[in-house]
Amino acid sequence: MNKPLNAGDALQPKSKFRPLSVNQVEVGGFFGPRVDVIATTTAKLLFDRCIEARMLEQVDPDLPNPGVVIPFDHGNTVTTQMFWDSDFGKSIETAAYALNRKRDEELEARVDDVIDAYGRLQAEDGYLNSWYQRIQPGQRWTNLRDRHELYNAGHLIEGAVAYYHATGKRRFLDIMCRYADCIERTFGLDADKKRGYPGHPELELALVKLGRVTGEQRYLDLAKFFVDERGKKPNYFDQEAVARGDKPEDFHFSTLEYCQAHKPVREQREVVGHAVRAAYLYAGMADVATEFSDDSLNPALEALWSHLTDKNLYVTGGFGPSKDNEGLTFDYDLPNASAYAETCASVALVFWASRMLGREPDARFTDVMERALYNGALSGISQDGTHFFYDNPLESHGNHHRWRWHRCPCCPPNISRLIASIGTYFYGLAEDELALHLYCENTADIEVAGTKLGIRQETRYPEDGRIAVTLQPETPVEFTLALRVPGWARGFSLEINGEASKIAPDKGYLRIRRQWQAGDRIALDLKMEPEMLYANPKIAPDQGRMALLRGPFVYCVEETDNAAPLNAYVIKDGTPVTLDRAKGLDGAVALKVDATVESQPTDALYSGTPPQRAAASLKAIPYYLWDNRAPGEMLVWLRREA
Repeated sequence: MNKPLNAGDALQPKSKFRPLSVNQVEVGGFFGPRVDVIATTTAKLLFDRCIEARMLEQVDPDLPNPGVVIPFDHGNTVTTQMFWDSDFGKSIETAAYALNRKRDEELEARVDDVIDAYGRLQAEDGYLNSWYQRIQPGQRWTNLRDRHELYNAGHLIEGAVAYYHATGKRRFLDIMCRYADCIERTFGLDADKKRGYPGHPELELALVKLGRVTGEQRYLDLAKFFVDERGKKPNYFDQEAVARGDKPEDFHFSTLEYCQAHKPVREQREVVGHAVRAAYLYAGMADVATEFSDDSLNPALEALWSHLTDKNLYVTGGFGPSKDNEGLTFDYDLPNASAYAETCASVALVFWASRMLGREPDARFTDVMERALYNGALSGISQDGTHFFYDNPLESHGNHHRWRWHRCPCCPPNISRLIASIGTYFYGLAEDELALHLYCENTADIEVAGTKLGIRQETRYPEDGRIAVTLQPETPVEFTLALRVPGWARGFSLEINGEASKIAPDKGYLRIRRQWQAGDRIALDLKMEPEMLYANPKIAPDQGRMALLRGPFVYCVEETDNAAPLNAYVIKDGTPVTLDRAKGLDGAVALKVDATVESQPTDALYSGTPPQRAAASLKAIPYYLWDNRAPGEMLVWLRREA
């Protein structure tokens, strides 16, 4: 078995912050049990349900061809069956992280069987796409805009990189390197190459991972080509449509804003179109900006980030309010009951935010990453790891529940791979600096400033804000340790080896440079208190309302703990909020707040007298935990009065 490479073993220029590999971090604390659920339950379940959906029949050339299983949609343009390779890719990636957590011979054998099927399917020139090889042969590279061809390749590559890190096995990595080489021979600026790019961005992220793990610059160069070429004139997607006999104006979604190909990326300033595609693209842009020190991407990235977070982001870290395009509509359009806020969009936002940290530690990005992770993303999977949300409303009348599977099952493996690889988001590593982005009980083994270093976080975060960090360098070593102070913290204290330190935050990070000795201990205490949050009045559905937060968590009220209708409760500004425990949710921290509840003495639909009010109290639980108990109403934004 080959020894897996770690992040930074290849292509590690100075002053670029890279994540650690999954095999470098042992996760405990809050996320440890959740990783265990993925490892023991969800990873196997994903394979069961993929195979039940007949995906393996499409991939394995030794099995009878299933034909078209899922009907075409969008004017007979696409079927979600075209995306099956991506579902398998994410499921393999999830399994890889599960195997890293807990070796399971049965699961590993199942993954190897699927990898072998892909190996048998792969064409002599390296091409690998089960739809175009088995269902519609002869049509490869004819519809990049709609049919996820390069997106599928990206997810398979990410699965291969993860499987290599977790197991040391090279077979899948070698298969996907051959496919990446095929793609590189097909796309580029040379006269004999196509100047296309992914309709659904994702391959850009995968190629950066592939370049880092293999040390092959050409994969990074290909990622940069796809970013640079997107949206240039003449537009490739329009040319492609004409070449296959279609009219560009007949595009189902009407505008290339849907796939962020309406203008070159450096000219884009507003987040538009499909939410997941958008965040994947921006994550790819951030990766390219980091890898190539390309400052020309920064104005677009900064403007896009501001446009999303200042005008279009749900308080839960979800975005994309519309079911019609699974994405953006207009600024401040953030309905609650009808919110789409796809789980994959929050996962993609975590990806984007983490890659914005590739240039330097900056809590603007980490705070949003944390908010999206703990709320909009984590809500996408049930406590037992068996059911999933596709969309994540902020209000429910009792009829919105997680489902077992979906004809477009992108979200289950996406949230699963994020949770199972969560340790890779804790740290950012540069040549002589280590940034702690997220806090959770863990141990990690890294190399910084040329010296091997063990690091341990001891904390009950996010239950409370106390974090202890112990460093164990092999020899004394000088480097900068950067500790994040979240934007929600209402104060903090810092001690180094028991002595108080008055370091001021720099872009939200306490950057401590010194020569570190074995056993050095840093104690960070973040002041974590419940708070009431108020929305901009331009968000019409939230006018006259407030939300409850504590630490990284957004809270909601459920009918299980409070009598319906939940909109009958009113909370006075400044009312004290106290801590409690949630029933049936593994003792999660709940919040209690006094309120009044309105009622009418009759059942008349309308009345000439104002409603009566009585004293009451509300109990709130972390939003990500809703719909894990009895069905009923749920509400994030609560009525308020001054």
